[in-house]
Amino acid sequence: MVNPLADREQRLAFFQMWFSDTIPHSKALGIRIVDARRGFASMRLDWREELVGNPETGVLAGGPLTALLDGCCGMSVATLLKEPKPFATLDLRIDYVKPATPGQAVIAEAECYRITRSVAFTRAFAHHGDAKDPIAAAAGTFMLGTKGEVTRPQSIGREAMGLEIKP
Repeated sequence: MVNPLADREQRLAFFQMWFSDTIPHSKALGIRIVDARRGFASMRLDWREELVGNPETGVLAGGPLTALLDGCCGMSVATLLKEPKPFATLDLRIDYVKPATPGQAVIAEAECYRITRSVAFTRAFAHHGDAKDPIAAAAGTFMLGTKGEVTRPQSIGREAMGLEIKP
């Protein structure tokens, strides 16, 4: 019998490795995977002084929030790929609803709600723990099968996970 908790822990460890190894700025920002399952991803960005956009207010800059939402949307797409293949952000729209509260971590949650042969469609929210009280909302599209090589962690995906991604 398969232990669903062990599967989840292994899946999260895999996606953290994949995300950190292939996206250096995400590693530099300290973005952590909270959840990853079929069509869904959640990530966390802890507040740090060097990520503040305005020292007078202590509010996080827009760049780290954009990277968080872009990465989270991309990860939701990655959870649906049957075979590892390169993909890239085609379009990302972010509506900043309110400033992030200084000193608090930001959580992003993204859903890939439609995937075609060549394009994936996503939506996401960034918040402090309550998705009904968003800091920002995003909609993104990703081009699948872009030119380039599959990076090392992607190419060992199935072997590293040793399991299928399940809802």
